[in-house]
Amino acid sequence: MQTNELKTIAMERRLDVLEVVMRSKSGHIGGAMSGLDILVSLYYVIMDVEKIKRQDPDRDRFVMSKGHCGDSLYTVLADCGFFAKELLETYAAFDTILAEHPTKKVPGVEMATGALGHGLPLAVGMAIACKNDASPANVYVFMGDGEQAEGSNWEAAMAASKYGLGNLTAVIDRNYLQISGSTEEVMPIDNLAAKYSAFGWQVKECDGHEPAEIIEAISAERLADQPLLVIARTTKGYGSAVMANKASWHHKTPSQEEYKQIKADLQEQIRGLRHD
Repeated sequence: MQTNELKTIAMERRLDVLEVVMRSKSGHIGGAMSGLDILVSLYYVIMDVEKIKRQDPDRDRFVMSKGHCGDSLYTVLADCGFFAKELLETYAAFDTILAEHPTKKVPGVEMATGALGHGLPLAVGMAIACKNDASPANVYVFMGDGEQAEGSNWEAAMAASKYGLGNLTAVIDRNYLQISGSTEEVMPIDNLAAKYSAFGWQVKECDGHEPAEIIEAISAERLADQPLLVIARTTKGYGSAVMANKASWHHKTPSQEEYKQIKADLQEQIRGLRHD
């Protein structure tokens, strides 16, 4: 796929997230908007989605560690055919399978997530199992930057290096904001590249809203026994100035006026991408 096509798909999924959040009056819209170019790059280019659908033993595994942004994952899974798009209308409703945090009830979801700091340890376990089985599968885990303050991540990072998990890729949505404000004010985590390198990881950095850069970083040539971290620089609430780079949009439902403006902003960008 061409870069503009992937960007268009990501913007269309942002529209889906907007509708999901407005309908349910729930959802972590800011982080959902920042991470969609990463999800689109993984599901539409990097991973073999058909293998995942049929639960092939050698399928790639994906873990959404920032599970509070399950709404963005659901829009991608629906568009990729894991379940009917109409199911998105039940997001966060009573007795739905589409809870705010993903569970294994959802087709395409490998593990229940959302307790921050748990996704990387789970992915390390999967990668060890795949390696022991001599499987060609790769394991991808998508983390938020705020959850880097969780100590469980660093235990997992050490284990990933010790066990030579060249089949493991972690991507951090580096938008610099969490529910309480700036990550660097709440709990300073920079320099992430130096920290993961010291733990024995190969580290790449990219613009998290440029699919070509994301794909290049994830697909980079690497050592067979070294895990890869991709730090994807993003903007929380990406897609509309109403939300962009504002911590207050971590978990918020737009007003009717905000909804109309955000929708118009996203539609305008989609039109521009289609005409480029």
